[in-house]
Amino acid sequence: MIMKRRNIVLTLLALSISFVQCKDYLDTSSPSNTDDQFVTTTPSEAFKILSWCYANYRQNSSVPLYNWNDPIGSDAEMYPEGSSTNNINAIMQPELLTVDAMKDAFNNLYTTLARAVKVAGLIKEKEAYKIAIANGQTNDWTQLYGEAITMRAFCYFNLVKHFGDVPYGFENTYVTDYGLTSRFDIYDALIAEVKAVEPFMYKIGEGGITAERFSRTFADALVGQMALFAGGYQTIRTDDANLYAEVQFSRKGAEVANSVYARRTDYQQYYKIADEYLQKALDNSGTAKLIEVDERSHTSNPFQRHFQYMQDLQVSPESLFEVGNIQGGQAGQTTNSEYPYNFGRPSNGGSNNAAPTKTFAGARIIPTVYYNDYQDGDRRRDVSATVTGSTGDGNEAMLSFVPGSKLDGGIALNKWDENRMSPPYSAAQRQSGINHPVLRMADVILMLAEVKAELGDAAAALELVNKVRQRAFGNSAHNLAGLTGETLKEAIWHERKLEFVGEGIRRWDMIRSGKFSEYALEVRTAMKTMVAALKTKGYYQFPNGNIIANYIYTKNVALASPLTFEAKDVTDPVLYPGWRGQYDWSKTALKVTGTTHNTAIKGLFDYIDPNSEQAKSLESQGYKKTKWAIDIVNNESSFDRNILSGIKTAQDPPRYFFPIPFETVSKSKGKITNGYGLPQQ
Repeated sequence: MIMKRRNIVLTLLALSISFVQCKDYLDTSSPSNTDDQFVTTTPSEAFKILSWCYANYRQNSSVPLYNWNDPIGSDAEMYPEGSSTNNINAIMQPELLTVDAMKDAFNNLYTTLARAVKVAGLIKEKEAYKIAIANGQTNDWTQLYGEAITMRAFCYFNLVKHFGDVPYGFENTYVTDYGLTSRFDIYDALIAEVKAVEPFMYKIGEGGITAERFSRTFADALVGQMALFAGGYQTIRTDDANLYAEVQFSRKGAEVANSVYARRTDYQQYYKIADEYLQKALDNSGTAKLIEVDERSHTSNPFQRHFQYMQDLQVSPESLFEVGNIQGGQAGQTTNSEYPYNFGRPSNGGSNNAAPTKTFAGARIIPTVYYNDYQDGDRRRDVSATVTGSTGDGNEAMLSFVPGSKLDGGIALNKWDENRMSPPYSAAQRQSGINHPVLRMADVILMLAEVKAELGDAAAALELVNKVRQRAFGNSAHNLAGLTGETLKEAIWHERKLEFVGEGIRRWDMIRSGKFSEYALEVRTAMKTMVAALKTKGYYQFPNGNIIANYIYTKNVALASPLTFEAKDVTDPVLYPGWRGQYDWSKTALKVTGTTHNTAIKGLFDYIDPNSEQAKSLESQGYKKTKWAIDIVNNESSFDRNILSGIKTAQDPPRYFFPIPFETVSKSKGKITNGYGLPQQ
């Protein structure tokens, strides 16, 4: 087992260093050099500063990721509340944002990368670093330098993804004259910089490096990912003729709010870079791997095994990078474990000493995806999505499609469930210590498959995608074959949709594909078709044969082991769907209610007529008629709003950027404005 390293998750309060924190990203003048020599006396002292960078990214940049809308703005995922402003960007209505909606995340990404650049500059002057580079050797100093440069690139990559064209290259200098830099120039610079340092970094597993730190493995993947984004479709500005200089584009759809959906015409050169470096990530994988074998005796699902590592507070061998967290402890040492709180299996528990504590669950699976997109035998569905949650007093309960949070809001993510910790942390919400995943090996494999397909190597693309599918199904019976061209690319994007649901990836795949608006309209139409049938017939049968009905039948039952795993019998109403139930909270000091902690479900995938003899028989057995899809019907307008409602036609460009904050705009002497219809003040 790979235990989590604790020294990289120090909070800002726990670090005493001479560097001053910047008030805003442009005020990054060099701090006093008084302690520079001390900082670089040993690799461990230098790493303390990089540790601050990881911590600041986690606490002040990635924590606002909840509001960055990545996991709630696609044709697979949606936000659960009825009229919240949290998902304005996700539903493609960015003109309704405030100018400072992402001010803190924006500024802290710049602060983090500026600190990393400072560290890199100090290390570069070390004699031990110079000697190692001259001799072509990798040591702790070259690793730290590469880590700092990769941190800079990673932060800029996040800025470009979420804000578009941004100021670039001003770190650790005070400037009063600045403007925007083309994202394409930024990508070119970042790719070149990380290419230069990756040969001198440790692979995962070397030099004590785990996936809680940047490694050569991750750096290679990051180069490939940045190249893929640079070469993919994206929405660009049309209100600044000089911004993109000599870059030529092929455009798609209509121009809206001085922006248009486009891809650079020389995109294939970037796909070739992605091809090379994603392959390097596989070749330089170190101890990282795709988990294909589940060694557990009580269950078997290699896909779920990856997420279980995080719930066991261990670093997954499938991860290339996880944002590290520390479980609840003394003041100043606990980190905010936001990911399982925001995107985990729902719980109505209280904020502390509950079984389990509250899980808001801000990302939900669109019903048409849950019911129709997964093939029979795909073991990812039940691990990824759940129809039940926790009451917070040791009991399982059905989720509701009534807009809301916790047990309301619809089908939820299931990849993170504090019931699956051993033992669960129940003292306080948001302090479980579960890591925030960023990049895993399956993503690298499927990105490479996408690149191979785009470059015309169908055989290699199919081999890669089938590697992931074989894990999903447990055999090769569902392998894809004979696909080429657009059909193959569509199959790969669909595979990525199923593999990464809830991980904040599908949204970017849709954008990069050039088909965002088409996909958006398809899912909106599918939902309308489903609702129309629910209104007239009380149920809807999907093309794959699954049925969603207005009402299902449920009852509470007792299991000797209430936490359930892989369901071997699809006719068992308590064990199927799998991966639900509850931790056995009766063995803890917490108060639990009753003894029937599990929920049995009938009619989840077939139709039971409420007036039928079957319904009467179930009621005689203690089952209760339970609202299910009828709550979608009764809240149709909420679902319509929350599923990409800003896309009206296939010609609409996706407008997914956040506004550059007011202070940055106002002090730029008119050189920076917000595009895409975003607010200026």
